[in-house]
Amino acid sequence: MSKQFDVVVIGAGPGGYIAAIRAAQLGFNTACIEGWKNPKGEMALGGTCLNVGCIPSKALLQSSEHVEQIEHKFADHGISAGGVKVDLAKMQSRKDGIVSKMTKGIEFLFRKNKVTWLKGFGKFVSGGDSYTIEIANGDAKETVTAKYVIVATGSKARHLPGITVDNVNICDNEGALAFGAVPKRLGVIGAGVIGLELGSVWRRLGAEVTVLEALPAFLGACDESIAKEAWKVFTKEQSLNIKLGVKIEKVTSKKTGITIDYTDDKGLAQKLECDKLIVSVGRVPNTDGLGASNVGLKVTERGFIEVDDHCKTNLPNVYAIGDVVRGPMLAHKAEDEGVAVAETLAGQKPHIDFNTIPWIIYTSPEVAWVGKTEQQCKAEGIAVKTGQFPFMANGRALGQGEAGGFVKIIADAATDRILGGHVIHAHASELIQELVTAMEFKAASEDIARIVHGHPTLSEAVKEAALAVDKRTLNM
Repeated sequence: MSKQFDVVVIGAGPGGYIAAIRAAQLGFNTACIEGWKNPKGEMALGGTCLNVGCIPSKALLQSSEHVEQIEHKFADHGISAGGVKVDLAKMQSRKDGIVSKMTKGIEFLFRKNKVTWLKGFGKFVSGGDSYTIEIANGDAKETVTAKYVIVATGSKARHLPGITVDNVNICDNEGALAFGAVPKRLGVIGAGVIGLELGSVWRRLGAEVTVLEALPAFLGACDESIAKEAWKVFTKEQSLNIKLGVKIEKVTSKKTGITIDYTDDKGLAQKLECDKLIVSVGRVPNTDGLGASNVGLKVTERGFIEVDDHCKTNLPNVYAIGDVVRGPMLAHKAEDEGVAVAETLAGQKPHIDFNTIPWIIYTSPEVAWVGKTEQQCKAEGIAVKTGQFPFMANGRALGQGEAGGFVKIIADAATDRILGGHVIHAHASELIQELVTAMEFKAASEDIARIVHGHPTLSEAVKEAALAVDKRTLNM
């Protein structure tokens, strides 16, 4: 007889494991299905984010940033360092250790909250008063039934037709995090978040990096002023060779290397020779093996599950969260959706404001933003006033040797309500949260300007940007 649960979550990435834990906390008999295997062949929780995404990439970014600091920035502090050696194997081992610690941590949280881990990959078999789900673990199969189902199967790297990703020479995010040696010449297709982050890692460690981007504009989702500053830093100061408006024609992989034939923004035929290639052109939802047609679950042509504002699907008692539904493919968005769905099942009334979800690119400097850009406001006919403050006028930033970048705040011209916040700086990922919180509370720029900020701190730049909205900065 099949095991019966109140709630079954399919997928144990950030959205899925958080949804399962919150459901269990609320008194539901909960199970979570996950069949991911790490390179050792061991099953692991955490999905793409913890295993081959957010966490390992940040570990390598930090390690490579230390190399950059020693080689190029310590001298400004009067510190000379010679004979610097990079042990890539140890760097990779450190990364893997962090991943293992995090995934084992989720196992502990499952035991603590009495969440049953069903090992394998789940798919719908039948519906009705309850749902029957099959879990496949190799040749072994079992079925369980659930009153409520939360689909959190995440996403996978989008591959380009005609380009075979082997994760040895031509890689997506998974292979690009596991290089055994620093490539002399690295090609990256796609100048989005993942392409820029992984390109930055290997550039700092010594690779000559060329990034090919199809779009004519750089970081089109960012405020133009931020994108312009990022372009200057990445291309002129850090020597990332980024080519925009590119059309990939053919990729040829041989023992001697990889050749990318492409057309540049002027329509001219070009070639790029490299030793390794990273394909980073977005992600697609993992719904192809879900058995959606077995129960009539509505899935779009692009593979996304159709949901309403509360993550409810067209089927009774079936919800979907994270990368498989509308909205940004961000781990923190998935987590909050998971909590919201679990609380909805318990009769609560949770709410997520999708306008205040922060976006972060973990390059150096980091780029982070929340809400609208100035260009979006103009396109929507919203009259705005803006304030901007550079870190070169911030004492803490100067002391840390991190004086590049600025904070920009966009406020409604009539009400002063903050509509958007944008930061480019070494610690933008942390600084953006003040603006996220302010926007959640519907704050005006005047509110931030009137709040006492510690001195000397980087956050003073946020206050000064708020003061700048009213043209009354104090330190510039």
